[in-house]
Amino acid sequence: MKSSSLCVLGLLLSAPALPAQAVHDEHGGAAAVGRVGFETSCSAAAAALVEEAVAKLHSFWYEEAERAFGEAAVADPGCAMAHWGVAMSLYHPLWEPPDSAALARGRQAAERAARIGGGTERERAYVAAVNAFYRDADRLDHRTRAAAYEAAMADLHAAFPEDREATVFYALAVRVNAPPSDKTYARQRAAAELLDRVSREQPDHPGVVHYLIHSYDYPALAALGLDAARRYARIAPAVPHALHMPSHIFIRLGLWREAIDSNLATAAAAREIEARDGSPIARYERLHALDYLAYAYLQLGDEAAAARVLADVAAVTEAPSVMQSAYALAAVPARYALERGDWRAAAALRVAPADFPWDRYRAAEAMTVFARALGAARSGDVASARNALARLEALRDGLRAAGDDYWDGQVEIQRLAAEAWIRQAEGRDAEARDLMRAAADLEDSTEKHPVTPGPVRPARELLGELLLEQGRPAEALPEFEAVLANAPGRRNARLGASLAAERAGVEGGRERAAAALPAGSPR
Repeated sequence: MKSSSLCVLGLLLSAPALPAQAVHDEHGGAAAVGRVGFETSCSAAAAALVEEAVAKLHSFWYEEAERAFGEAAVADPGCAMAHWGVAMSLYHPLWEPPDSAALARGRQAAERAARIGGGTERERAYVAAVNAFYRDADRLDHRTRAAAYEAAMADLHAAFPEDREATVFYALAVRVNAPPSDKTYARQRAAAELLDRVSREQPDHPGVVHYLIHSYDYPALAALGLDAARRYARIAPAVPHALHMPSHIFIRLGLWREAIDSNLATAAAAREIEARDGSPIARYERLHALDYLAYAYLQLGDEAAAARVLADVAAVTEAPSVMQSAYALAAVPARYALERGDWRAAAALRVAPADFPWDRYRAAEAMTVFARALGAARSGDVASARNALARLEALRDGLRAAGDDYWDGQVEIQRLAAEAWIRQAEGRDAEARDLMRAAADLEDSTEKHPVTPGPVRPARELLGELLLEQGRPAEALPEFEAVLANAPGRRNARLGASLAAERAGVEGGRERAAAALPAGSPR
C-alpha cells in the first residue's frame, strides 16, 4: 500500500489558489489519510498543507504531520497555525511524554506561533492551548502540563462550540488524562460522547474513529468500539497506525483473525514506508504491530506463525528509542515462551538488541526479567529465580524513584507473581497463594497501557494455574473465568477453565474441555 504524501505535498505547494478542501480532493492526498475541516487564515497553499497535516496528526502520524506543518510554514511564514502544528506533532499525548529534546523543539514552535499571533481569535486560542502544555516544562511535570492543556482546550471548546476540530482535540485531551485506576471509565465515556456528536456530522473523520477506539479500549466498553474499528482502516489507508488501531478492539473481543489481518496490513505498510523513506516511525509501528500479531497468533494456538513473528523481532538490530520499540522487543520473546509454558526458554531470556538503551525503558526490561524469574521458578531453579527477582525489585524501585507510578505498579504485579511461584517451588503453598492473589487483585485495580495488547501472562490466570498445581481445581475455575470475562477467548484461560472444571467434577467439564479452543485451532 503506497503513500504518495511527498508527491502530494509538492503538488499542493505549486497548485493554484483553490479552497483547501478542493485541493485535497483533486490530488487525493486527503483521501489517503482521511478528511478534516480545519479553517485557518493562512495562504491557500499553506492552509491546504495544514489541513492535511491535521488529518495526519489525528492518526498519530507525527513524523509526516510535522513535515507537512513545516512545509506550510515555508509556504506562508506568517501562518501561526503551521508552528502550532509542529508543537502539536511533538506532544504525543497517549504515548510516552516527550523527551528533553522534543520538549525544547515543541516549546520553540509554540512560542513562535504566539509571537506571530493567529489571524483570528480562534487561532489564538489554539496557540494559547499548546503553549499551556509547553510552558514551564523545566519545573512542571508532564501530568500537570497535560492538565493545563486540557483546561485550555475546554475553554476553546466552550468559546467555539461549532468548531468540530476543537471538539475532537478536546475529547482526546479528556481521554488522555483518564486515571488508569478509574473503573467507571468516566473520562473515557465523556470523551466518547463528545466524539459521537462530531461523528453524526463527519462519520469519516479520522480523529473521531481513532479516539473512539482509544476511549472504548476497555473490557466493559470494547463492543461499543467495534463499528469505529471496522471503519478506521478504510478512512486512512495510507497510515500504518490507522491500519493497526482496529486491532485494539478486535483483541479485546477475542476476534483473533481480524486482529491478525489488521496487523499484517500494518507491518507490510510500515515496512514499505521504512524501505522507501527510512522512516523511524514506520520502524516502530512495525514492531508495535508484531507484538499484537504474536499475541493473536498465540491465542489461536498457531505456534508456527508466532515463531515467524519472533524471528522477525529477533532480526531487528536497530530500533528507534521509543516505548513502542522497547515494549515489542521485550514482549514478543516473553509472550512466546510464557504463553506456551516453555519455562526453560523463559528462564534463558535476555534483552536484545544488547545496545538498545534499556536503562530508559525499565518497564520493558522488566518483562524479560519477569519471564526469566517465572521460567526459572517453574523449572525448579530457585536460585536463578531469586536472582531475577532481585533485578525485578531494582527495576521497580527505579521506576518508583522516577515518579512513574503506573509502570512502577505494573512491575510490582510482576514481582509479586514471580515471588509467588518461587514460594510454590519451595513448597510454601499458602504463602504462594497469598502473593499470587495479591498480584491478581493489584492487576485488576488498574488497566493495561495502550502500548500493549495485554500482559505477557495475566496475574489471575497465573493464580488459576497455581491453584491447579496445588490440587485446588474448584478454586481455580472462577479465577480462569474471571480472566475470560475481561479477555474473551484467551487460550490459556480457556484451557485452564476447562481443565479445572473437569478435575473439579463440574457437570459438563469434559465437554467444556473439548470446546475450549477457538475454531480451527490445533487440538
